[in-house]
Amino acid sequence: MKHLLLSAIAVLAVTNSGGARGAEITLIAPGGIRAAATQIIADFERRTGHTVKATFGSGGGTKQRVIKGDAFDVPIVQPPLQPVTASGQVVSDSETPLAIVQVGVAVRTGAPKPNISTADAVKRMLLGAKAIAYPNAETGAAAGVSFDETLQKLGIADAMKPKIRIAQGGKGAMEMLAKGDVDIGLTFISEIITEPGVEVVGPLPRDISTPTGLVGFVSAHANDPAVAKALLSYLSGPEAAAVYKERGMVPGR
Repeated sequence: MKHLLLSAIAVLAVTNSGGARGAEITLIAPGGIRAAATQIIADFERRTGHTVKATFGSGGGTKQRVIKGDAFDVPIVQPPLQPVTASGQVVSDSETPLAIVQVGVAVRTGAPKPNISTADAVKRMLLGAKAIAYPNAETGAAAGVSFDETLQKLGIADAMKPKIRIAQGGKGAMEMLAKGDVDIGLTFISEIITEPGVEVVGPLPRDISTPTGLVGFVSAHANDPAVAKALLSYLSGPEAAAVYKERGMVPGR
């Protein structure tokens, strides 16, 4: 009930703050939250009359743009947060957990689903695969960075090199999988379930794959801090939580 009341207050406040004419604000976020955020933003716009221009990119790239001061009213970043708060580009006490995303395994639609219940099972699956695809860690893709760490934890990073096909983002990895270029795809579950021709097997076990948190802030240079704060509140409210769950994510609150 408390979250519902806060969400209603946020919508009312942002509606009133813009007067007769809606405000336009900007948001930047990693690709792992794209589908959910796009859906939530559309509802926010309908309820308030304001417009949100969203930009999505890699986790690392998004964070660097925020740190160097690119102008966005609401940035969403992943931990560690200290470089972001230390940059002075965000209002530190506006820090708001939004959602948690997990790297998952995908196969082509209708293909047998491998056992990924344990680290040993995942290791056997990967070594038995003809080829795998996942996002490019070198461009800052958080899912790629995470899965590189998984390969190191499993002790098979070198053995897997001939099987790896690096993709441009989670969407690119799923497109490779759907076309049959690889037989296993890996990226955030929130990116798997939005793509045609593939289906989720499940998340990687937590002992070999740490989930990634996504955290929102109000920019220190927001054009309309009241609207930015209300959007951030809506992104962390109960309506948003339901969308995160639909999209294979875990609400941050």
